[in-house]
Amino acid sequence: MIFFTGMFAPHQAAHVRAACISVNRLRERKSGFPVKWWIMDSGAFSTLDLHGCYPEPVEEYAGHIRRFAKNGRLLAAVSQDYMCEPAMLAKTGLTIADHQRLTIERYDALMKCDTGGVYILPVLQGFHPDDYVRHLRQYGDRLKPRAWVGVGSVCKRNGNPAEIIHVLLRIKRERPDLRLHGFGIKITALAEQLVRNLLFSADSMAWSFAAWHGGRDVHDPREAVRYAKRVATMPTQLSLESLL
Repeated sequence: MIFFTGMFAPHQAAHVRAACISVNRLRERKSGFPVKWWIMDSGAFSTLDLHGCYPEPVEEYAGHIRRFAKNGRLLAAVSQDYMCEPAMLAKTGLTIADHQRLTIERYDALMKCDTGGVYILPVLQGFHPDDYVRHLRQYGDRLKPRAWVGVGSVCKRNGNPAEIIHVLLRIKRERPDLRLHGFGIKITALAEQLVRNLLFSADSMAWSFAAWHGGRDVHDPREAVRYAKRVATMPTQLSLESLL
């Protein structure tokens, strides 16, 4: 499993080998930043939580992808999905089926844009395991063999890794070839070897919370480095080169 450390400050991203940086941290940025390998997160949760939709056209996000792709090795940009947790459904007033449809529509729109050749990471959405399979089938042949695919709406389940496992296993039974990425997967869930075995990659910013809980500086990049090293000591690690 490849771990991407979530970073608040883009200029600190080079402290870790593989970073995850939200486009929301880049929108107003005028200059580049040092980074090694990284993925760009779409900032979906905070955007939907604030607006209940994506207020900007998809072309704007594509422009940010092109603009920052020259920094380090941008391996993927996450598509602009719609989370399916009950709280988010209450925010939008829509159903899981609506959010799944909108997620694919947004993905299709982004795929028609010029993203500078950067891989667009599609996201499977749902809440119950069968929801994810239905969404997977809706994607159809968009998901090529061994596609790298995100699994959304699982970050709130870190305290119960069995729930994450049920979702991942259900997807894998349907498409064992897919390389799954878990969003916001903390060490509490990664401690389960089956979670690590089922995931090709994952990201988390939990290092900052761990620092806060321990009374330390939540913006200290050394905290991020320590957290990433803890994950790296776990078995079943993959090389970043396996993404190429």
